[in-house]
Amino acid sequence: MTTERYNAREAERRWQAAWADQAVFNTKNGDPRPHYYVLEMFPYPSGRIHMGHVRNYTMGDVVARYKRARGFNVLHPMGWDAFGMPAENAAMQNKVHPKAWTYENIATMRGQLQSMGLSLDWSREFATCDVAYYQRQQALFLDFLDANLAYRRTSKVNWDPVDMTVLANEQVIDGRGWRSGALVEQRELTQWFLRITDFSEDLLTALDRLDRWPEKVRLMQKNWIGRSEGLRVRFAFEGGAAPDGSRSVEVFTTRPDTLFGASFLGLSADHPVAKAAAENDPALAEFLAECRKMGTSTAAIETAEKKGWDTGLKVAHPFIPGRTLPVYVANFILMEYGTGAIFGCPAHDQRDLDFARKYGLPVLPVVRAEGETGEVTVGTEALVGDGRLFNSGFLDGLTVAEAKEAVAARLEATELDGAPQGARQVNYRLRDWGISRQRYWGCPIPVIHCEACGVVPVPKADLPVKLPDDVEFDSPGNPLDRHPTWKHVACPCCSAPARRETDTMDTFVDSSWYFVRFTAPDADTPTDPAAADAWLPVDQYIGGIEHAILHLLYSRFFVRAMHRTGHIGIDEPFAGLFTQGMVVHETYKDAEGMWISPSEVIILEEDGGRRAVHATTGVPIEIGSIEKMSKSKKNVVDPSDIITSWGADTARWFVLSDSPPERDVIWTEDGVQGAHRFVQRVWRLVTENAADLPPAGTDPAASGAAGAEIRKAAHRTLAAVETDIESLAFNRAVARLYELVNVLAKAAQTDGTGAALREGLEILVRLIAPMMPHLAEECWNALGHDRLVALEPWPVFDPALIVENTVVLPIQVNGKRRGEIAVDRDAPAAEIEKAVLALEDVTRYLEGRPAKKVIVVPQRIVNVVG
Repeated sequence: MTTERYNAREAERRWQAAWADQAVFNTKNGDPRPHYYVLEMFPYPSGRIHMGHVRNYTMGDVVARYKRARGFNVLHPMGWDAFGMPAENAAMQNKVHPKAWTYENIATMRGQLQSMGLSLDWSREFATCDVAYYQRQQALFLDFLDANLAYRRTSKVNWDPVDMTVLANEQVIDGRGWRSGALVEQRELTQWFLRITDFSEDLLTALDRLDRWPEKVRLMQKNWIGRSEGLRVRFAFEGGAAPDGSRSVEVFTTRPDTLFGASFLGLSADHPVAKAAAENDPALAEFLAECRKMGTSTAAIETAEKKGWDTGLKVAHPFIPGRTLPVYVANFILMEYGTGAIFGCPAHDQRDLDFARKYGLPVLPVVRAEGETGEVTVGTEALVGDGRLFNSGFLDGLTVAEAKEAVAARLEATELDGAPQGARQVNYRLRDWGISRQRYWGCPIPVIHCEACGVVPVPKADLPVKLPDDVEFDSPGNPLDRHPTWKHVACPCCSAPARRETDTMDTFVDSSWYFVRFTAPDADTPTDPAAADAWLPVDQYIGGIEHAILHLLYSRFFVRAMHRTGHIGIDEPFAGLFTQGMVVHETYKDAEGMWISPSEVIILEEDGGRRAVHATTGVPIEIGSIEKMSKSKKNVVDPSDIITSWGADTARWFVLSDSPPERDVIWTEDGVQGAHRFVQRVWRLVTENAADLPPAGTDPAASGAAGAEIRKAAHRTLAAVETDIESLAFNRAVARLYELVNVLAKAAQTDGTGAALREGLEILVRLIAPMMPHLAEECWNALGHDRLVALEPWPVFDPALIVENTVVLPIQVNGKRRGEIAVDRDAPAAEIEKAVLALEDVTRYLEGRPAKKVIVVPQRIVNVVG
């Protein structure tokens, strides 16, 4: 029988329309079935989806369709992370309003996602720039303000001179803005903050309970929160008071054991002593100004050249009479961490060592490795390992841990100016989240500034504070500051003329609670607590590792803040997290070194090698490295082109099959063609046999021995694919389905197996349905079913059919493994013993002697004693 080729373009549109007409994927909150919430990180509407989106959303869709078939009420929504600088930049470059640019992009990308056949509940769709969404975000902010989780203060900030806005420390990568790439500067501004540090310890300890998160993500968050146990130590100034009048300076240290190796004391450029000293020292004042040009992030501090300024001040060593330490201002010390002052022990801290070498300060080692007895020298690298103390007076011979305890105990018992000279303290690297951004396209912060009343929250009844549409982008900076009327408003308290807050919220606020809003997107309040608690935490969250700190940490804080303010009853947003690999592709360059897109390249296979030529000119093209798809290197494949040419199911199958989902997948034309061939093979297998199959419901057990083998293969595949999908091992599931198709194709040529073949084909179709849903619907229909396969329950495997009838037992002769034997699972011990003793390997190792004893451990091992 000849069958027509599967027409993906026609079939996919038809089945997508059928799903939409029947609202198959719309979710009701009142459904009594058990809930399952699967969510992929929602996209920024940049204009086009990319292959990374295809991979990410296909993975989530497989889980959603599978769980739906397993009887769960599945929530699988989609929305848009729609505020942000790119829209403002586009407005300036293209003379288009950010709103128009954003919503046009959303429309384009929505169509592309729908063409993938994703089982999304589009009835819950929203964009974070929708007034209805940011109105509720403003209400959340006001509740945080009432709970003292939001506050305003003047602080040093990271200023992006290109985007002309403030960046959180987490948004500064290697000293540069995360979007613009510009070198970040320090400025002092009055900003709004969220009190994430209130939850530092809880955010840290709760990571140990997130056992369905990747360990690398948990470790990244632990390091970012940065809990450190240390000691606050006060050093007395020699010769009286410092320029600011203080008699001592306090440092925080995690290594009090190294005090005997101290060679200097360092101050932040913003330390009160440094500022006071600079008032009468113009050169020092100039140095402080230079320090403030650096960003405030750890990355900016760590990567900058270490510089310092000797103030001429000295402090007394707390343990060594007569020894003093010079006081420097150093550019690598942050006022926001600890006390803004450190003591430097160059031998045992790399940063301190670099500083000491630069300024000729002593380097005295005081910790030697366990068991070392010779001279300890320090070269270009600090000695940061564990060991025992030496050169350290009363600490000599102690371990590092013992020395820390001894120093703490002595300084706690020593008075300086009427107070203990030392006090134990726990510090965190985590800082409160600065959310003020000096831009238009963001959620307005709902407060009003009144000269008489101060900062006044906008009454909830007056929300939303809507962005004005009539703004100009003809010059850099925040258009809200320049708006002639929007920022002018009457004070809600005294009715006097007042001014709106013109800063808008960091867009990471928008994405820190959207998953909660999906549970009740039409609620008049930020959440419907009952719905939120019924659905949350998200059962399976899928997205990139690049969000390990920013988005995921902020979301964890947000649910805690929302819990405290009565909006939800949970403390963790995501029970399961999966971070998928990227989609990568070869790069290509022409003779002039210009990047060439894959669509312009033809790959030729010659003499066992590959070469590339330009598709139009035939000119040789250089094949470069395999890298993440990016517009800059033009190694981008447009998903719409793939879907148009090959079909959505081909694209879905390829991104699931090529490699483990946590690893990068290499996009190749050969791989896509291979996926398409499999689509056609499944279609032919079903349609060429459908007419000859017995009716649905025929007992497959009546197919005899040949049918039994088909059934075993189908049911074993079913059981294995279940396990694979549950563990997100999609590539393993794909491999098993290839094997099953091979078995079924061979079985189709065997007489008398019709009922078993029908069962096998129906299992196959339902197994591919989460991965290639359009093909599955078409095949299900060809098998004579009227109901959508998307509505069918997951098949149930027969346990008796997945049990192997034979087992392979290892054989030991006199305690050493000498072979193995395959026997029936339930074979009697006497039968196994007889078969083992007849084996040539066994008789050879017994050297002709009869066996003294044979011990058969059923289904485990056979031991022969000679």
